[in-house]
Amino acid sequence: MIPETKQMQLVIGDKTVTVETGKYANSANGSVTVRCGDTMLFVHATISKEPRVGIDFFPLLIDYEERMSSIGRIPGGYNRSEGKASDKAILVSRLIDRPIRPLFPKGYRNDIQIVAQLFSYDQQNQPDTLAMLGASCALMISGAPFEGPIGAVRVAKLDGKMIANPTHRECDKSDLNIVVAGTHDSVIMVEAGCNFVSEDDIMEAVEFAQGEIKKQCEAQVEFAKQCGVEKQEFVNPYDTSEIAKIIEDNAHDMIFDAYHNFDRTYRQNKLDEAKQLVKDKIDALPEDNSIRKMIEDTGVDFVAEEFKAAEKHVMRKMILEEGVRADGRKPNEVRPIWCEVGVLPRAHGSAVFTRGQTQVLSVATLAGPGMKQELDGVDPETEKTYMHKYIFPGFSVGEVKPLRGPGRREVGHGNLAERANIPALPSQEEFGYTIRVTSDVLESNGSTSMASTCGSSMALMNAGVPVKCMIGGVAMGMIKEEGHEPVVLTDIQGIEDFLGDMDFKVTGNDTGITALQMDMKAKGIPNETLRRALGQAKEGRLHILGEMRKAITAPNDHLSPYAPQICTMTVATEDIGTVIGPGGKQIRAIIDASGAEIDIQDSGVVTITSNDQEGADIAKKMIKDLTFKPQEGMILKGKVVRIIPIGAFVELGGGKDGMVHISQICQERIETIEPHVKVGDEVIVKVIKIDDKGRVNLTIKGVTEEEKASVQ
Repeated sequence: MIPETKQMQLVIGDKTVTVETGKYANSANGSVTVRCGDTMLFVHATISKEPRVGIDFFPLLIDYEERMSSIGRIPGGYNRSEGKASDKAILVSRLIDRPIRPLFPKGYRNDIQIVAQLFSYDQQNQPDTLAMLGASCALMISGAPFEGPIGAVRVAKLDGKMIANPTHRECDKSDLNIVVAGTHDSVIMVEAGCNFVSEDDIMEAVEFAQGEIKKQCEAQVEFAKQCGVEKQEFVNPYDTSEIAKIIEDNAHDMIFDAYHNFDRTYRQNKLDEAKQLVKDKIDALPEDNSIRKMIEDTGVDFVAEEFKAAEKHVMRKMILEEGVRADGRKPNEVRPIWCEVGVLPRAHGSAVFTRGQTQVLSVATLAGPGMKQELDGVDPETEKTYMHKYIFPGFSVGEVKPLRGPGRREVGHGNLAERANIPALPSQEEFGYTIRVTSDVLESNGSTSMASTCGSSMALMNAGVPVKCMIGGVAMGMIKEEGHEPVVLTDIQGIEDFLGDMDFKVTGNDTGITALQMDMKAKGIPNETLRRALGQAKEGRLHILGEMRKAITAPNDHLSPYAPQICTMTVATEDIGTVIGPGGKQIRAIIDASGAEIDIQDSGVVTITSNDQEGADIAKKMIKDLTFKPQEGMILKGKVVRIIPIGAFVELGGGKDGMVHISQICQERIETIEPHVKVGDEVIVKVIKIDDKGRVNLTIKGVTEEEKASVQ
């Protein structure tokens, strides 16, 4: 018997979205299917019955999975299986996580896992915002103490009109592609890739999105009522007020002193000293004291939690009441910057961007089109010719940490810096190289993704990539307290990110925005504060671009001598098979002989990438020979390869030859050929006729002195 289901329908933009529960995966605490057109996801929320012991963080795990069967394809690769999550899946997982995580109460330690599975995809209705909606719905009917719901919408702008949840094609045509998530009355997260749009365009899109988000939130509240869900009331079982009092009585003055000394090392040492003093006070308490028993029973470092809260209070009060930040700066002030380019002698392009105690080395590498990244995913995009990789080793923050592959944070930061620079790149027709930039964080004290954006732009310019403009980026923060006007901070350092209410990154050139990413730790941000943050971010970005221009002002007018050379030629489409040869035999022979990379497009455009001119010339000649077709009137230089009584055969190239009749050798009549032309001679000939059997008739005597000079 088919179980009874509950259903919710709403219209987002001009599209109907259906959310249903009760039919599938009923062992999960909350499970829904979300459908728009033929895009369909299953989203499940599962909650552990007991809190996890010994941790001091909220254990939320988000997994977004794309099935290749959703577009009717079998995965590539040896095993023909999806394997590890793609970068796109990781980015969507982060997109779901960021607006949900702030909406759980302090002290909640039960494991929560949300799994969003894409099982059908029409490649029109994009699944990421549907997955976010599904995650919120699944949590709303799970009974978890979720302080949502949230809504999510992607916005594009076409012909002056805002479009909710646009298709891929509509996004490609739009200069604005922005995802906004929030509650019924405030924005929690913004993620955007733009083509030099204004701050006003961003605010217009956010305000438009809020209408759609409010509609989604109201529908979810009704849906939860329809499902008869009783939300858990969570009360933090651990009272840490006594620990807070011990910190206030014994360490407050030390924390205050630490934050009023603008030397980072002094501050850290003073805070360590204060924390140790508090721990010693607690260790001196009787063994049966409730604080000691709570710490021993749970394994949670409640001292660290409350000490962080005390730090947060001092730092925030200092900013709100004194207008001074932890390093002595004013709210709108950027840390000192210095930059240099051409740091690495053998790299194609390199740059170092240093802002305060954040430092990034970016390196640009150029390669032929054959090195483009093939994407084995469900989206219409199948390849990338620009890639950015972000690397964050432990030594950058003074930690001992094994070097491993990129985690979710690294993938997210790398993608943000990649999106930031894409609008400034030349087209493939203008600059046919595949480009990869790596950004290695050498030192970190906040905003390494923006340092990577700046370093990447300078490295591209140093490599001679003809970018349209320089791109800079800045990270903004916010301190928001009841009874105080929110304070927006420019160029936040690590501690302001850690203890603040917002992390808002904005990239672009002097006139427009190319990417932005906003995450809130407080429950939302008023639109007026967001507008102020965008304006302050522009001021900071312009200052940073000015500092970058002290190192480089325009792309180099030449490539590195170590960069490969690219040349293009065109062959007739019917000759593509001739160049490739049976089973690729012919093209492999060209590659082996020249050392060059050869890429042939269906249009007949051949791209030759070589580390030296000689290799490129060899490849071009071999391709020209293979595709050579004599035409009447053509003037050619060839070698005499055979003589018969009535004429001489001349090799024209590409294994083709033609015959010069004895009457076409000299102006005067001759009886024999041999005294006038011998085997091995190089001669200049003209094609006078190609008969219906393809035989080529040539002349030597019919070539004028001017024509001879043209092929010398």
